[in-house]
Amino acid sequence: MSDEQSVGVALENRLMSHGIYVTAFEQGDRGQNRDTVKNKNKNENGSESETTDRTGKDTETHAVKDALSGDEQPAPIELEYETVSEAPGVTSNEVGAVLRSLLAVAEEHEWQPGRLEALSLTTDGDRRGSWHVEAAWFEGLSDELSQVEFSQRVLETISQE
Repeated sequence: MSDEQSVGVALENRLMSHGIYVTAFEQGDRGQNRDTVKNKNKNENGSESETTDRTGKDTETHAVKDALSGDEQPAPIELEYETVSEAPGVTSNEVGAVLRSLLAVAEEHEWQPGRLEALSLTTDGDRRGSWHVEAAWFEGLSDELSQVEFSQRVLETISQE
């Protein structure tokens, strides 16, 4: 593990204050061979969760080569989390908390997120819903997309279970 706090752990630490507990965080191409570390955590409700993050010094700046162009692209992220919420499905507040936290961690680590696939679970492990962010939306956020346009695009991807 690198000396610096990994992206997954930093994200998890920020989200806990929102009642959101990371159960899995993977960054990289699904086809890649990767070393992972799993951290067992006790949530406030007493249940255990595992946080998965890639190891090594390149933890903060994962990239994959585009199959067609050969250009390096930010590595995709798969995030799974439990939330303490009475709402039966994914809420805009929850999505906002995750994105604000992820973008803050990305800025701290001077890292560009790739496509994000997020799965929201209840504390009992039942699916609440899912949502995603395209890598191009993250890239466009600093240039051609306003925060409102970015948020609208993301909220339109919410799929309730």
